[in-house]
Amino acid sequence: SRSSEPTKPVRSIVPFPPGQGADFVGRLLAERLTPALGQQVVVENRPGAGSMIGTEYVAKAPADGYTLLIGGTSAMVINPHLYSKLGYDTLRDFAPISNIASLPLMICVKSSFPAHAIQDLIKLAKRRPGEITYGSSGNGSTHHLAQAMFTSAAGIQRTHVPYKGSTASMADLIGGQIAMLADTMPAVLPFVRVGTIRALGVTSIKRSPFFPDVPTLDEQGLKGFDATAWAGFVAPAETPTVILERLNKEVIKALKTPEMQKRFQDLAMVPIGDTREQFDAFLKVELARWGKAVMVSGAKID
Repeated sequence: SRSSEPTKPVRSIVPFPPGQGADFVGRLLAERLTPALGQQVVVENRPGAGSMIGTEYVAKAPADGYTLLIGGTSAMVINPHLYSKLGYDTLRDFAPISNIASLPLMICVKSSFPAHAIQDLIKLAKRRPGEITYGSSGNGSTHHLAQAMFTSAAGIQRTHVPYKGSTASMADLIGGQIAMLADTMPAVLPFVRVGTIRALGVTSIKRSPFFPDVPTLDEQGLKGFDATAWAGFVAPAETPTVILERLNKEVIKALKTPEMQKRFQDLAMVPIGDTREQFDAFLKVELARWGKAVMVSGAKID
């Protein structure tokens, strides 16, 4: 069993292409952990198969603290319910280090759409069942499932239009091909600021510090609604506790620095930095929450 001092570079695997939320998180973290650990922390993008390729790679990697994963909502808590044959088990194959950032979703419409609040939208959908279309970054994605949870909680019928990635769905929302979508703050921020799209509600239980005037779905009559994407740091399951403890301590220290707080703020992400026990408990709650979302959405991918 090695000490908590690494003697060679540490790889942080991001199961997504560069330029997405999890990738930003991975790079910010690597930048701070490199001087803290005295070894280079290298971010390696291993995208593919809805984040399964990179995730499975880490699940099967040696548990020596040299291969870590930036795991998020789809990889850790959605895919286990979507795929009947998954090459990893979230609770069995990974050791939680710390949750890094939360990314609430904003429910948005084109600015010309005749709804200014969630209840307007619900009334409209009840008058015209199935006519309102919503886009997502793909079948079974966080964007799709948060909307499916909303459809179910509101007791309405809408039509889902899946896209390959969130950029394509945003382009079609602006172009008027779809009525609405749900996406993370960094993606919607520029368009809401210039008034091309309007935010009707935020999917987290508390308002976002970045959009304090946008009410939550819970405040707008959908009691207890909470569907927030997140990105956390995990290691292969058998990684020695001394290594996990050291990484947890360094992550929390890094997230507390004013410089990191500012970088997260610029990306409209809320830094977390919790204990290993808290993150472990959170994973169990999230597995149940998104399992329910997959069920109501009817999404299944084999």
